[in-house]
Amino acid sequence: MLTSNERVIDFSKDDYLGNKINLADYQGKKVLLSFFRGASCPFCNLRIRQLIMQYPEFEKNNIEIIALFAATSEEISEYAGKQSAQFPIIPDPDLDLYVKYGIEESFSGMFKVMLKPVELLKVMTSGFFNLKTIHKKPILPADFLIDENQVIHRVYYGKDYGDHVPIADVLAWGNNHV
Repeated sequence: MLTSNERVIDFSKDDYLGNKINLADYQGKKVLLSFFRGASCPFCNLRIRQLIMQYPEFEKNNIEIIALFAATSEEISEYAGKQSAQFPIIPDPDLDLYVKYGIEESFSGMFKVMLKPVELLKVMTSGFFNLKTIHKKPILPADFLIDENQVIHRVYYGKDYGDHVPIADVLAWGNNHV
């Protein structure tokens, strides 16, 4: 697992639309690097929607977003990509970056989220609910706040399928209040 104050692990990958994304190109910018499960994961799609809805606030706070999915480009196009995010979504079906960034797997993460009735209700009424990712690897989400010098400011390894760093925390950091 990575920790705060570590230098970011650089990468260069194509997003699901075929655009080359080089993390080094984000030097001088703050970045929310967010790792998700499969592209059909309802919790992941709900979070992508939240990021899209809050995107003007991210821009106002000078924060770039890069999302990664443990999925193929085709899977992203079929699910998460339909939301037309203003930020890159990178497929990593072989989990190369997931391994480098210490992203964990946990079957208990699926059960923990089931103990959160409010979160389950949100997902079930979001339009994203499906059971397609149940058989997939039990990957837990993770978020990394990366500063302008490509140093990790904050690491957030999720405890269940819907556990991400709070958006308010990210925006406050971007506004230099954290």
